[in-house]
Amino acid sequence: MNMKKLAFAFVMVLIFGATNAQQKISWAYTAKKLANNTYEIHITATPPPGWHIYSQLTPEGGPVPTTFKFNNNALVVLEGKVGEKGKLISYFDKNFKVNVKYFEGRADFVQMVTVKGKIKTNISGEVESMICNDRICMPPTTEKFNVSLN
Repeated sequence: MNMKKLAFAFVMVLIFGATNAQQKISWAYTAKKLANNTYEIHITATPPPGWHIYSQLTPEGGPVPTTFKFNNNALVVLEGKVGEKGKLISYFDKNFKVNVKYFEGRADFVQMVTVKGKIKTNISGEVESMICNDRICMPPTTEKFNVSLN
């Protein structure tokens, strides 16, 4: 794609985004205590009807994958990587020329954590994501989160 086409596409996304600002993800953040000091952190995305959010596993060259950044907290240890739950759709996108992975409807992203000791603390960070429908994509957004662990 040449620069003129890319610039035009970007301007169209911005114009569409300004006129359809209500098209954004509804986020919910919860912690589920499992045992002693272990928690499941649920970061749940609900896009508007007809829109979808991309998997963390969407390959480079495709749309913006969902990514998580957790702030350092000396009292909290992240266990493994963020998992994904939901109705995952995978297909070859002829526009991006990669296998795209997105969630139809709600997506639940789950991070396991362990708290060092019996203490009240929190886990915070941010999630970057992008939503699209069958015609257009909204620009990527970053959302901050803060979840209590007690």
